[in-house]
Amino acid sequence: MWFAIVPFLVSLVLIAALFSLRWWEIRHERVLAPAWRERADERARELKDALLHSNRILSRIPPLAAILSRYLVHEIALGLAALARFSERQAHALADMVSHKHRFERRETQSDFLKQVADRKSTITETR
Repeated sequence: MWFAIVPFLVSLVLIAALFSLRWWEIRHERVLAPAWRERADERARELKDALLHSNRILSRIPPLAAILSRYLVHEIALGLAALARFSERQAHALADMVSHKHRFERRETQSDFLKQVADRKSTITETR
C-alpha cells in the first residue's frame, strides 16, 4: 500500500511546488532560470514525441500478438499430434513385443463354418 501512497504524495507536493513557483513568477514579473526552463521545455517536447511514437508502435502489437499466438498454438498442436502418433506406434510395438502371439500373421481359418460364412459373404458381394 505504501508503494502507491508515497509516490502519490511526492507527486502531489511537487505539483503544488510548481504552481507556487508559477504564482511567485507572475506576482514578481520575473522568470527564474530561463535558459534551464527552455532546455526543460525542449526535453518535455521530445518526451511527448517519443511517447506518441511509442503509442503508435504499441497500438500495432495486439494484432501482431494475435497472429503470433495463433501460429504458436498451431505449431504446438502439430507437435503434439506428431508426439501422439509416435506414442501410438511405440505402444503398438510394445504390445506386439509382449504379446504371446508375437509377429501375429493371419492364416486361413480351420473352421468349416467360418469358411462357409466367408464364401457366402464373398458371393453376395460379387453379385452386387
